Amino acid sequence: MRIAIIPARGGSKRIPKKNIMPFCGKPMIWYSIRAAKESGLFQKIHVSTDSEEIRETVESIGLPVDFMRDPALADDFTGLVPVLKWVVDEYRRRGEVYDEVCCIFSVAPLLQSRDLVDAFGLFHRHEERYPLLVMTRYPVPIEWAFRRNREGIMTAVSPARLGERSQDLPEAYYESGPFTIWSSAHLASTDPVSGRIISYVMPGDKVVDIDTPEDLARAELGELVDDTQRLL
Repeated sequence: MRIAIIPARGGSKRIPKKNIMPFCGKPMIWYSIRAAKESGLFQKIHVSTDSEEIRETVESIGLPVDFMRDPALADDFTGLVPVLKWVVDEYRRRGEVYDEVCCIFSVAPLLQSRDLVDAFGLFHRHEERYPLLVMTRYPVPIEWAFRRNREGIMTAVSPARLGERSQDLPEAYYESGPFTIWSSAHLASTDPVSGRIISYVMPGDKVVDIDTPEDLARAELGELVDDTQRLL
């Protein structure tokens, strides 16, 4: 069976309560829940939270929260994989066994259900051998990167390659969210992303990571464009 887990810790710092803050008329997390439901992929959709306020918001939009997150997994230092593994283990203790796990981030308002469907198709074509992560292409070659110190002085990361033409340099990618796909065996590994991974590529304008007010404004613009396209 297949489960979607939406992590939504209550202690976000840079944008307080960003998981449930209003976004184009809906709580932010509503968009992740909508994409999961519309995909038709999952036997279970679970919001993993330590916050009663988030739980009440999620249940008010029609999704029961079966259990709260262990407080030991709700600090600023716990990674996502331990949370996913704990949720899967908790359901197993309750007699529900899930072999495929999709982690959907709660601040992914531009995510579309078709991306989940297409990504799972890719995951299955690779016979679930590796985890799947969403990747986005860097807009310029990483060989042109600079680092900036506190005084504003810039230092080239690869000085010898600054003069090379972009068409002569290989494309590079970064993990961008807004979801990941795992098998239960991947989550049981001590370091599930240390080996090979499957990449599902999404364009940069669809993978806004909302950490600042500027990110939020850009995501709202993207959602308005998506809504307009749905009406055409």
